[in-house]
Order: sequence, then structure tokens, then C-alpha cells
Amino acid sequence: MATVTSKGIVTPRRTVADWIAGALVIVGALNWGLVGIFQFDLVAALLGANSFPTRAVYVLVALAGIYCLTTALRTSQRSSLARP
Repeated sequence: MATVTSKGIVTPRRTVADWIAGALVIVGALNWGLVGIFQFDLVAALLGANSFPTRAVYVLVALAGIYCLTTALRTSQRSSLARP
């Protein structure tokens, strides 16, 4: 839910889920950047290749990406409906 200040500025209120999803998306983006540039998978290097924790991190990053995508789509849909 957004908050409107006295100057008319709209600031979104972020939930704990938003912050966690954002952090996981950043981790995933940095990891993919390392894979693409240096062919180095940091998550696998830290947690072990093909281990359960590594796969769990990959799944959590994917779910966070889906969460962020749906949040962005809902937000853009609301803002387009609010325009006159």
C-alpha cells in the first residue's frame, strides 16, 4: 500500500516479503552475472555443486523473481487504472 505525503509524493510501503524477495533477486542477478562473465557459480561454490542447499537457493531465487514480477505487474496495472 502506498503512502501520500503532504507534498503529494507517493511512497510505496514495503513489506518484509518485498525486502526478502528483493534481496534474493539481487543475489540471483549477481550470481548469473558471475556465471555469464567468469563462468563461476558463487552459490554452488559456497554451498556445493548439486547439493540440496544450492538447489533450495535456486528455487527461492526463482520464487522471489516471480513474486517481484507479479508485484510489478499489479503496481503498473493499478497506476494505469488511476490515470484519467
